[in-house]
Amino acid sequence: MRQKPELLAPAGDMERLKMAVLYGADAVYLAGESFGMRSFAGNFSREELPQAVRFAHERGVRVHVTVNTMPRNAEAAALPAWLELLDSAGVDALIAADLGTFTLAGRYAPRCERHVSTQASVANYEAARAWYELGASRVILARELSLEEIREIRQRTPPELELEAFVHGSMCVSYSGRCLLSNYMTGRDSNRGACAQPCRYQYYLMEEKRPGEFFPVFEDDKGTYIMNSRDMCMIDHVDDLIDVGLSSLKIEGRAKSAYYAAIVTGAYRHVLDDVAAGRPVDPVWRDEVERVSHRHYATGFYYGPPGQYYENSRYIRQWQVVALVTECGSGGWGTLTLRNKFSAGDTVEVVGPDFKPVSFVVPPMEDMDGAPLLKPRNPQMLFRMQLPCSVPPWSILRIARDLSAKS
Repeated sequence: MRQKPELLAPAGDMERLKMAVLYGADAVYLAGESFGMRSFAGNFSREELPQAVRFAHERGVRVHVTVNTMPRNAEAAALPAWLELLDSAGVDALIAADLGTFTLAGRYAPRCERHVSTQASVANYEAARAWYELGASRVILARELSLEEIREIRQRTPPELELEAFVHGSMCVSYSGRCLLSNYMTGRDSNRGACAQPCRYQYYLMEEKRPGEFFPVFEDDKGTYIMNSRDMCMIDHVDDLIDVGLSSLKIEGRAKSAYYAAIVTGAYRHVLDDVAAGRPVDPVWRDEVERVSHRHYATGFYYGPPGQYYENSRYIRQWQVVALVTECGSGGWGTLTLRNKFSAGDTVEVVGPDFKPVSFVVPPMEDMDGAPLLKPRNPQMLFRMQLPCSVPPWSILRIARDLSAKS
């Protein structure tokens, strides 16, 4: 019998965690200020971690924390205290790649499940079994696997071992993200959470004896971005992901925006629920993943190598958040906080937790003193406006606005 997998969403900071939780995640994954693979996400302080866990648990959502760097000798001594803190904060699972960290987690965070990071490159059933025998409750599979390889791993591993896989978000040109290029070129180590993404740069060839003479590198007639990965998007193939026996579908993006966390989580939530229940999928949710900043989509390695995108490394950005709803009455009269400029007369969409986007023309607004307002101007200012329907807090007001880089 097929089991409905967990939907696991990224939470780079408290706002992104709240968005992921409210828009439908079953679990979120995040990092503290130490031992995480995303240095440039907001991450969570020691004081924020218990707050994050409490917010999620009150809504029935699990919290997984990354401890997935490869610590050096000088850092290893700090691990026990950090693991004890995570354990006492009520974290549900720890994500580790380093065997020493994994072993210490069993000793110093006994209430936490231990999940094996994708950085460990689990690509076969023997590796998965070995981690299970060491105490892992879940392995996060290498991103380079096909659906059929995952199916075989599922068939050849204990049913108690959970299998998790990335299904949406950025991909890396290097095997399981283990890249030295960023460190070599910029001093920022991708394996310690500080990747500068030099694979997205445009490269030329220079011959040693002809300095200053640059030759374009063409893999074919499309251009020179020879290492530029596409983004993964498996929202059209959720049925196949369920069919191979995955326990958790993971959305990449702890360094991405709260808007991304909300919209992508909400889209996969609806598609997963519909597919698992045997209902037709509403195409509006497929459209939603086009409304976040992304590179050209592909299906990862699930159906074979995805290929690179050679023309450029630019993001597609065609929508912008203009306001968030803080509260709204039954008649649709709402209080909002400004994020980007817009005006009365603009056509916008409102989308929120568990409801489809609704398009409408912005009516005249008012400030918090009741004065007429045609164009809110001050960042984060509160104002009031009539929305087309009653919506929950944390609903998003957005506008079609092409912000894609042109060169």
